Amino acid sequence: ISFNAIDSALSSLKNCQSFIDSGMDVATQVALDLVESFNDEEDVNSMEKVMLEYATMDRELNHHIKAFEETINQVKQEKPEDLPDLENLAQEKFLEMESKNSDSDLQRNEKYMYFKDQLKEMKKQYHNDTIEQIDEDIAVTRSQMNFICPITQMTMKKPVRNKVCGHIYEEDAILEMIQTQKQKKKKVRCPKMGCSHVDVKGSDLVPDEILKRLLDSQKKQ
Repeated sequence: ISFNAIDSALSSLKNCQSFIDSGMDVATQVALDLVESFNDEEDVNSMEKVMLEYATMDRELNHHIKAFEETINQVKQEKPEDLPDLENLAQEKFLEMESKNSDSDLQRNEKYMYFKDQLKEMKKQYHNDTIEQIDEDIAVTRSQMNFICPITQMTMKKPVRNKVCGHIYEEDAILEMIQTQKQKKKKVRCPKMGCSHVDVKGSDLVPDEILKRLLDSQKKQ
């Protein structure tokens, strides 16, 4: 197997990752639809199983990608006279990573965590269920929840939540603020009055599906 073959394999694996991401997004939407339409709890639980299957595939893909990348870097650094069997070398690294797998890896998958957070919020919104105490960042979000963006002072259309401080903004407005400050080589302070978070990053923003649905519902009324 050659470097070119590995590059091609990496490209294919990364394409597969994008399909997994899309699948997890769809599964999250389906689960939220099921809760909203008061479907059987078993149907909702089946979507969680789907999410865990996706998370398992995502972990395996990540290990394949990392194994290939580490193999290429190792060979390029060592520069051996005889090129080793890259495929076997990558397979050894992959199996070593897989041997350390645990269920907790899947629970930490970012999209799975987002799925759990949004599902929990949706259940509280539509069923008023008594559930375990929600995470601190979710609690902050709920206590601060309102439809007005702290940046534009207008009703939000595409709300995103900051995973760090829990505050919510209009997506375009916060991204524009981050881009403007980046050009000035400055950090962005959370625009929610009284918040002490001083380094808002685009990577910390996630769509707030529950608020989006509430906004859409309000519009229809």
